Amino acid sequence: MTGGPEPGPAARVTPPGPTGAAEGSHPADAESRYRAHVDRNLPRNYVAHLLHGLLGQTGFRLVNAPTFLPAYVQLLSGSEFMVGLARSIQYLGMFLSPLLGASMIEHRRRVLPVGFVVGGLMRLQVLGLALAGLLLPPEQAMRVILVALFLFGFFMGMQGVVFNYLLSKVIPVERRGRLLGLRNALAGVTAAGVAYLGGRYLVEPDVWGNGYAVTFLVAFALTTLGLSMLLLVREPEPPEVRAPMLLRERLRDLPQLLRSDRGFTWYFVCRALATMGRMAAPFYILQAGAVIGLSGTTVGLLSTAFVLANSVANLGWGMLADRTGFKRVFVLSLGLWSVSVVALMTVSTLTGFVLVFLGIGTGMGGFMMAAQNMVLEFGSRSDLPLRIAIANSAQELVGAIGPLLGGILAVSFGREVVYQVAIGFQLAAIGFVSLLVEEPRHREE
Repeated sequence: MTGGPEPGPAARVTPPGPTGAAEGSHPADAESRYRAHVDRNLPRNYVAHLLHGLLGQTGFRLVNAPTFLPAYVQLLSGSEFMVGLARSIQYLGMFLSPLLGASMIEHRRRVLPVGFVVGGLMRLQVLGLALAGLLLPPEQAMRVILVALFLFGFFMGMQGVVFNYLLSKVIPVERRGRLLGLRNALAGVTAAGVAYLGGRYLVEPDVWGNGYAVTFLVAFALTTLGLSMLLLVREPEPPEVRAPMLLRERLRDLPQLLRSDRGFTWYFVCRALATMGRMAAPFYILQAGAVIGLSGTTVGLLSTAFVLANSVANLGWGMLADRTGFKRVFVLSLGLWSVSVVALMTVSTLTGFVLVFLGIGTGMGGFMMAAQNMVLEFGSRSDLPLRIAIANSAQELVGAIGPLLGGILAVSFGREVVYQVAIGFQLAAIGFVSLLVEEPRHREE
C-alpha cells in the first residue's frame, strides 16, 4: 500500500508533469514508480517525521495542554469567561482555514513548501504569546494574546491539512500507527519533563516577571527546531492530481462527497460531537485550583501528568490501531476520557488530581490520534485534502463554540454542569460511531 487511498474513477485530475510520470505512460506504471519512491525513502521520511513530531509536539503541547494557557489567561484577566473565550477564538481560527488549506494543495505535486510557510507563521504566534506577557501590561497583553491565538488556530487548521496529507503520501497506512505512537510517546516524555521544569523553575519563581510567558518562549524554540526537521523529507509526486479550482467551485463538490460515503459522513459528525467534550478542557485546571490551590509546582506536576499520559499512551493506542483500525481507538479513548472527567468532580487530593489528569491525557491523546488518522482511510486519494479539511472544519466549528459555551455555563451554573454536558456529547459520539461507522480499513473496496 502507499501512504493514501487509491484515486477514484471520477476524480478530475491533471496529467503527470515533467517531474512526474512520463506523458503517455500507463497509469499502473506511474503508480508503481510512486510506490517505489515511497518504499525507497521510507526510512529517511520515517525518521524525519519522528524528529519533527518529537520537537514540534513537545512545544505545542505546552500551548495546547489544559494547564499553562488557561492558568496564564486566568492570571492576566481574572475571568473564567475569558479562559473559555481564549480557547474559543483559537478553535474559531482552526475552523475557518482547513478548506483554504485543502484548496492550496490539492493541485500541487509537492506540498512541503506550503507546509514550511504555514508552519512558520503558526510558530510566530507562539512567539507572540510569549512577548505579549513579557513586554505589555495585562490588559494590552490579553488583546495581543487573543489575536495571536486566533492566528495560531488559523494557521494550525491549515497545517493540519497540509501535514496530514504529507504523512499520507510518505508513510504507508500499515506503518502509521506505530510511527504516531512512538512519536507521541517520545514527545510526551520530553514535553512532560519540560512542563514540570517550566512549572517548577519558570512559573514558580516568575522568571523575567512572567514565568508563563517564558515557558511559551521555550515552546517557540522547540517547535521551530521541529519544523526544520522536515528539510530531510523526500516527498513523492503522485501520478495524478486535481486540476486547480477556485475554493468556491470546489465547495460545490461537498454534497456529493458526503452523499457518496455514508460511513465518512457519520464519522465526521461523530468526531464533531466528541469534540464538544473539549468545552470542559480549560476548566480542568481551574477545578484543581479551586480544590487544592495552584502553585507553580502544582501546575507543572499536573501538566506533566497530562502531557506524559497524552503522549506515552499513544504508543499503545498506535499498536492497537495497526491491529484493529482506528475506530476501536476512537471508542475506547473517548470512554476513558469521559470516566476520568467524572472522577475529576469527586477527587480532593493532589494524588487524586494527578491520577485524573493521567486518565484525561490518555483518553484525549487516543481520541486525537484516531480522529486525525481515521479520515485518511476513507475514499479516494484525489479527494483526501478535501476530506481532511471538512472533517477538521466540522471539529473546530464545535471546538470554537464549545469553550465559549463552557465559559457561559461555568459562570451561570458552575463547572460541574460544564463537565456533565461535555460527557453527554462524548457518550453520544461513542454510540453513533459504534452503530453507524464501519471500520474503514475493513470495508469492501
